[in-house]
Amino acid sequence: MLEELIQMHLQVMNATPVSIQRYCYSLINWNANGICIFGDRGVGKTTLICQHCLEKYPTPDRGLYLSADHVNVVSYGLVNIAQRYFSEGGEALYIDEVHKYPGWSTEIKNILDVYKRKQIVFSASSSLDLSKSKADLSRRVVYHRLHGLSFREYLLLSKNIELQAFPIQEILNNHVRIATDLKGIPILKYFKEYLRHGYYPFFLEGVEDYLSKLNNVIEKVIFEDIAVVYNLKQTTLPILKRLLWLVATSKGLVPNIDKISKNLGISREMVYNCLEYLNSSGLINDVYPSGRGMKLIRKPGKVYLNNTNLHHAIHGTLKLEGEVGGIRETFFVNQVGTQHKVDLHDKGAFLIDDLYVIEVGGKAKNDEQIRGVDHSYLAIDNIEIGFGKRIPLYLFGLLY
Repeated sequence: MLEELIQMHLQVMNATPVSIQRYCYSLINWNANGICIFGDRGVGKTTLICQHCLEKYPTPDRGLYLSADHVNVVSYGLVNIAQRYFSEGGEALYIDEVHKYPGWSTEIKNILDVYKRKQIVFSASSSLDLSKSKADLSRRVVYHRLHGLSFREYLLLSKNIELQAFPIQEILNNHVRIATDLKGIPILKYFKEYLRHGYYPFFLEGVEDYLSKLNNVIEKVIFEDIAVVYNLKQTTLPILKRLLWLVATSKGLVPNIDKISKNLGISREMVYNCLEYLNSSGLINDVYPSGRGMKLIRKPGKVYLNNTNLHHAIHGTLKLEGEVGGIRETFFVNQVGTQHKVDLHDKGAFLIDDLYVIEVGGKAKNDEQIRGVDHSYLAIDNIEIGFGKRIPLYLFGLLY
């Protein structure tokens, strides 16, 4: 049994890049007994856990990688594998795509309870099926979300340009200095590249096939992840795609539940459920109006795609031109939302952390909409250096 699993481990480790680590690598307490890395499909969870396995356990007799959907793993069972491996001196199991293993949370819990001095590191896609597991494993597992690449990380991976991450207060107050330090770099050219093919690290495998691979990711999320976790009928899945395309062709979809229900031929309840499925799977971002208690409202104020690469993938499939304003706002919500609370604001586009009001737009955008509003700023596309409250949009991609 172990010989077969070790062969799988070696194949994966030999293909793991080790030169560059993601932003959250140094933020994780790798000494915890139970660690869960979760995030959207394709953002690099496998690479992250494999990098740590290689760093801490250079040989498979101490740390072993498993893919939870591999036929041998399913056949032998996680508990049996752990019992055999730990009894022979193994110290840690790195279990990838654990959400594909039936009853995984119960078996992880049993392993951690029995082998208290051993370590289990596992990955799971997005927040699908994690809410129940967090209740079961709350005292045993530390959860960390891995987001897709920031613009800063894209520059490092694709152009070997190393920049520090800046807190949002630094960007708002010192954006002229930060942008000036980037002089000589064709930053707007690289930014346009990032918006099209920079969020998922598999662009390193080739830009030419990037959008087709991303469309395959979308299909797998809908027809495998969502369908299995929520036990959906096959007739429901095309509705999820139609709703996703509706979001993609809107400058931030303001969801009219009655209209969507009528157009798609489904109940209002099903519309709400489908929006929740797409949000929990990492395909869309819901943004709610600011104000006390507004998060308790089930209907979001606006719905965006999770990231701008999804815009290009879906628009390419539909043979449509991407709506520029929607892409700008999608980028802003995606990048800022990883680190901060983002709500809608009645004056500017967004309210950040209940304090900063930020309007997003192109070069011609003026401050008329937010004039007189405290702590208000403009995030402007297609400018390299700003002035005063006019901040280059791309700088919000340097937050992590």
